[in-house]
Amino acid sequence: MESWELIVIGAGAAGLAAGIYGARSGLKTLVIDEKMAGGTAADAPIVENYPGFPHITGGELAQKMALHCKKAGANIHEIETVTALDLTSEQKIVKTTRREYEAKSLIIATGSHYREIGVKGEKEFRGRGVSYCGVCDGPFFKGKRVLVIGGGNSAATTTLYLSGIAAEVLMVHRRGAFRAEDALVKDVDSKENVQIFLNTEVREIKGNKLVSAVVLYDNKANATKEIAVDAVFVQIGEAPNSQIACEAGLEVNEHGYIKADVFQRTSVAGVYAAGDVTSHPAKQVGTAVGQGITAALEAYGYIRRPYYRR
Repeated sequence: MESWELIVIGAGAAGLAAGIYGARSGLKTLVIDEKMAGGTAADAPIVENYPGFPHITGGELAQKMALHCKKAGANIHEIETVTALDLTSEQKIVKTTRREYEAKSLIIATGSHYREIGVKGEKEFRGRGVSYCGVCDGPFFKGKRVLVIGGGNSAATTTLYLSGIAAEVLMVHRRGAFRAEDALVKDVDSKENVQIFLNTEVREIKGNKLVSAVVLYDNKANATKEIAVDAVFVQIGEAPNSQIACEAGLEVNEHGYIKADVFQRTSVAGVYAAGDVTSHPAKQVGTAVGQGITAALEAYGYIRRPYYRR
């Protein structure tokens, strides 16, 4: 069994920030992620609100963070899935698809996953016209007509990104006003090839081998219509990746987010949580980074200064 001082589970913004600060503090630090480093931030077509980077793609920002983490001295294991945690003793056990590890402290930064709308055709056409990542799949629909579902920042940035690729972008939101930042809404409104449908829901996604149409329901007019589209991009938020934490006995709230205090401490001593998997209300790259930093500094105090916050 490999021994580490600090193991960070998740290599998104929070996990990479924790890895940087853990390694810089002199802790023998390992960061593990089931995918490539970067997390959901890497999927963002445009990031315009991260301090110091007025305009950068999520992929570029994630790449810079991962490189910084490695240069700081942390080890990053990608494409390695954590299957179970044993938090019952002072040494925390992490089981993965490759091996078992032990560590004096853990930081759980497993992030979140894309929410589904749960309509007929969504699962059937996933990967065949239904997508949850505009920057990943948008280029496949150059010159086509696509539809974005959602009214928050992710939906707005995805719409803006796709407006530069697709011939036409339809943006559908079930409420009467957007939740996205005003600056993003103004940018969306300025795009001539973007058509907005408020108070509207997608009731069904249709097609043969690939997506060819959607059924829309107008809540105000109480009317249904079918519109031809080549792709549907679902952007309605995320749900926490907290199953492993729940199974290990960590406390979560009614929505499944890990409960963490201002020091990122969880219900188990020596175990911290950071980023979108926590109950923190602001799900932003900046807040995830701050939480990752706090968690790493607290983990350092727990490991190197046993009297510290015990």
